Amino acid sequence: MASTESEFTSVEICAGAGGQAIGLHQAGFRHLALVEIDPHAAATLRKNIDTQKAWRWEKENCDVLHADVKKFDPAKHLEKAGEKWLRDGLDLLAGGVPCPPFSHAGKQLGKDDERDLFPRMLELVELLNPRAVMIENVRGIMDPKFSDYRDYIRARLQSGDYRAENGTVTYDPGLGYKVCAWDVLEASDFGVPQLRPRAILVALRNDVAEDLKYEWPTATHEEPVSIAKALQPTMHDRYKRYFGGVHGQRAKDAYAAWLDTATRREAELKGKGGGIAPTLVGGSKKHGGADLGPSRAKAAWKQLGVSGLGVANDMETCETKQSEERDLFGADGPMLTVQQAAIVQGFPEDWIFEGGKTAQYRQVGNAFPPPVAAAVGKSIMEVLKAARERDAQQR
Repeated sequence: MASTESEFTSVEICAGAGGQAIGLHQAGFRHLALVEIDPHAAATLRKNIDTQKAWRWEKENCDVLHADVKKFDPAKHLEKAGEKWLRDGLDLLAGGVPCPPFSHAGKQLGKDDERDLFPRMLELVELLNPRAVMIENVRGIMDPKFSDYRDYIRARLQSGDYRAENGTVTYDPGLGYKVCAWDVLEASDFGVPQLRPRAILVALRNDVAEDLKYEWPTATHEEPVSIAKALQPTMHDRYKRYFGGVHGQRAKDAYAAWLDTATRREAELKGKGGGIAPTLVGGSKKHGGADLGPSRAKAAWKQLGVSGLGVANDMETCETKQSEERDLFGADGPMLTVQQAAIVQGFPEDWIFEGGKTAQYRQVGNAFPPPVAAAVGKSIMEVLKAARERDAQQR
């Protein structure tokens, strides 16, 4: 049964600070639930839904759940949206399931990693019966070593054979879906000034797919957006506060040095990446404060005129705490603020992050870039709209 209202609805698990939710919202989806286990990220979602005019629909209809997705029970926890879901069904179930089980930076334990939430995602597909499914993960899941696991996930969704742990070939009748695509998108192809490849699975329920063709997103940018271009306005604002004071000439020189370094790097890499950033990472909660990643990433940031040794205070806090030496005048260049890291991820500049600086940065570093989510969301939306029109004509 197609929705009786104009909204195309979604439920998202592992929602984080809202990177995917923002992109899907921009694509036209309206969220019935956002499920997130991190308390700071859940607070970020609530704050923005409560204060952003564009999210008024969610304020009335969306349940933001600070919960372990393994304990998420749609029948119990969809308080605002339960009646709508039961009446109209769900258009999209989406989720950026945890990356560490498949990340090249980790041990790649895959299904043997307790953080692997693909099985729970498949359980929720069965429970919620959405018209479309979107699952995001790191590129590592596409490695040959996980081919059997990918076969299992495909078979669970659309029926087929897969190799079980004991080596026997097993058949799964599936949940009634067609896996339309499972491939890698590079964030820099969509205007994100960063190297960030993500593996995306898109599946459509068989009664939706029928005679319709799904089209994989195509790049929106022929040339990548450079760090010099993306950060120039905010970097100028940070230094400008000091142009007229005791740090005046030093601030002007430091800003000019950063811009020159970043611009030269952009020119050097013209046609080879265009001076974009290395992949931002959220950092481990076990190892103190946040920084911009491992040694190789820090070296790449240094070539862009940015120090990757930590995260800067915002402008007001920097002035209050007098942390200019660390934040703006370090030998390797300025450190990024959380706001600037969010720009590197493609967040809207008015998106608010809750928690302390390190908690905020981790939310940003772990995010799915909104422009990429928007592109995938639009590709799914096209099919859902066509299916709704087709079904209306057949009535």
